[in-house]
Amino acid sequence: MPASPTITTLFLDIGGVLLTNGWDRKARQLAAGTFGLDYEEMNERHHLSFDTYELGKLSLDEYLTQVVFHRERPFTRQAFKEFMLAQSQPYPQMIALIKALKARFHLKLVAVSNEGRELSEYRISHFHLAEFIDIFISSSFVHFRKPDVDIYGMALDAVQAAPGQIVYLDDRDLFIEVAENLGIRGICHRSLETTQDLLSGLGLSR
Repeated sequence: MPASPTITTLFLDIGGVLLTNGWDRKARQLAAGTFGLDYEEMNERHHLSFDTYELGKLSLDEYLTQVVFHRERPFTRQAFKEFMLAQSQPYPQMIALIKALKARFHLKLVAVSNEGRELSEYRISHFHLAEFIDIFISSSFVHFRKPDVDIYGMALDAVQAAPGQIVYLDDRDLFIEVAENLGIRGICHRSLETTQDLLSGLGLSR
């Protein structure tokens, strides 16, 4: 079935859709165990600091100073950073699906994500995301963070597409709901199979 001519663009999250989340609870728990940290203390400090980091108002070093290196540690800052970065892993089948849809239907791809600058830049480079994603609307680049409606407005302005021409993939229901209030069709990503089926129902099948 050919794609609906009105669908020209995919908005998509990175963490939870194309890649694992960059620095989620599971990764922080693993870090605490690996480096001998008090997880509860670390997690409390994380929650007080991470939104500011994702908004691009703290550097990664400043975030780590607040969360981990507020006291002397028996490991280096660089070792901890390398551990953080290593938690990012790809979902190859989802990436292959998105690449195939882009190629077949000449779609514009716009990443709309909440990520700190250093993590975002690493993930874009390491996983070669710029080879198929056209525009990156990362919270740390634009200083708005989902579910703030302004981040979706920026994405709409950047791509110059009407909301009805866009399908948005995210793994968070709330973020989908905010986008749908703007007239953007949303798919809450649960698995490769369900997302592929829902896209096919919109005429986007490989």
